[in-house]
Amino acid sequence: MKKVLAVSVCLFWLAWIVRYYINVTSSGQGSTGQLLPMVINTWPFSVANEEAWRILNLKKGGIGQTRDAVVGGISECERLQCDKAVGFGGNANERGYVALDALLMDGSTMEIGAVGHLRRMRSAIKVARHVLEHTHHSFLVGDGAADFANAMGFQNESLDTPETAAITQNWTAHNCQPNYWRNVYPDPLTSCGPYQPLTLFDEGAPRSDQDEIGPDNHDTITMAAIDEEGNIHVGTSTNGIRHTIPGRVGDAPIPGSGAYADNEVGAAVATGNGDILMRFLPSLLAVEAMRAGKTPAEAVKSVFQRIRKHIPRFEGALIAVDRFGNYAAVCRGVSYFKEKFHFMVSSPANPNRPTRMETVMCATEQYEAPSELYPDVIW
Repeated sequence: MKKVLAVSVCLFWLAWIVRYYINVTSSGQGSTGQLLPMVINTWPFSVANEEAWRILNLKKGGIGQTRDAVVGGISECERLQCDKAVGFGGNANERGYVALDALLMDGSTMEIGAVGHLRRMRSAIKVARHVLEHTHHSFLVGDGAADFANAMGFQNESLDTPETAAITQNWTAHNCQPNYWRNVYPDPLTSCGPYQPLTLFDEGAPRSDQDEIGPDNHDTITMAAIDEEGNIHVGTSTNGIRHTIPGRVGDAPIPGSGAYADNEVGAAVATGNGDILMRFLPSLLAVEAMRAGKTPAEAVKSVFQRIRKHIPRFEGALIAVDRFGNYAAVCRGVSYFKEKFHFMVSSPANPNRPTRMETVMCATEQYEAPSELYPDVIW
């Protein structure tokens, strides 16, 4: 009887471990090493993480450096056009011009500075910082955001490159496929615009095969920095995805969607299909799940459960970190996210590799078992 009981206990714990860790990377929890200060960001953008980590360590424990670290790290990505997904060039909209979105959030005051559809400025994150520090507003968009940047001393610079022009010309030559229109004529599946609305709205109207998110067509760097005292800043920057309708703003500058921070709890950062993610505010949900007592791993899984309930085939990744430096990541996808998602971490938890790339396997519809991966969650 004792042998049967012992075997049962072992099987129970084995099943629990498999269920807990499948498709989730969870690090730091239970570590005997120091976890803070730290920098964590989406995608394998090592140059951004290294620069943020360098700035964070200009003062012992990173005290008072988290804002500078996030802005400095993301600015480096904007300057180097990380994967052409950040900064100038890269992903132009259907009119062939590039516009930027960015967010900076202070987890101690809950203040944010954000810009959307920003043209003529190459460092959107720095403009977002000026919105936070020099206005009583939270979010500026379009020409007004550019005019504000000029007033703050930023110089006009072109965001377009020969590459963006070539991509747009090729897209137009192929009947503007793919695109983001529906319920319009002429038929957006076969023709370019200009479009006009159909008289009758068809909720099930077919959509063109929109560009898949991938190494050369994804939308955001999102980053969190935490010092030894638990002070947190998060930031985002993006040039969006290709061939969007002019005026489109993604999830990156939306607080609670691309990123969110609260010193009392922790932070979360997200990336993926911004038009879907912004409907659910995944970063906010993850932070609130941790506030309710969930671990970072439990928090990210519960958020993806909620999204998946409504959008079975969405693509994205989410990272949550608590105020002590424990973190976890989850990923889901059907195309680019169908295998692995890479992200960057810098912390003293691994003295031999303070800056390192980590990987999470992505859940896909081919092998996902919802009842096992995403148990019911009630907040």
